[in-house]
Amino acid sequence: MDLTADFFSLFELPKTFRLNVSELDSRFRDVQAQVHPDRFAHASESERRMSMQWATRANEAYQTLKKPLERARYLLELAGHDIQAESNTAMPLDFLVEQMEWREAVMEARIGGDHHELERLYLRLRGDMDAHYAAIGELLDDSHDYAQATDQVRRLMFLDKLLHEIDDALASLDD
Repeated sequence: MDLTADFFSLFELPKTFRLNVSELDSRFRDVQAQVHPDRFAHASESERRMSMQWATRANEAYQTLKKPLERARYLLELAGHDIQAESNTAMPLDFLVEQMEWREAVMEARIGGDHHELERLYLRLRGDMDAHYAAIGELLDDSHDYAQATDQVRRLMFLDKLLHEIDDALASLDD
């Protein structure tokens, strides 16, 4: 195995956003069975170290590919497109206004202890995110429009953060 291979090659999967997650799971289990450190317990120090490196690499690859947002970021990275998450926070005004409205609605529901409203917001946001993921699939797999895919990924990063805020608000009401 080649430790420098990309994550898709490690699992012998096509470099696509629309990934068969069941196939990923199966390939991950196969790789883990081959490289798991327990299999090398009585091997040389060098072989045990290499096994540990492989197991770590396989885990990192699996964690990246199984999450759609991380998979999209990784594909963009492979294509040479930096999403500039830390340095470029500029977003279209209408998107930012929408984010403020979402956050206000979440805050009001949280303050009001409205579990039902938080769940409604959660489901609505998941639907919006699913639409963005579908768009990313088309942009990455079909049209190879990496600039637009980068924009969609940056938007999804905002939405993902908001989703976690709703999760936190729901959890705080459950306590």
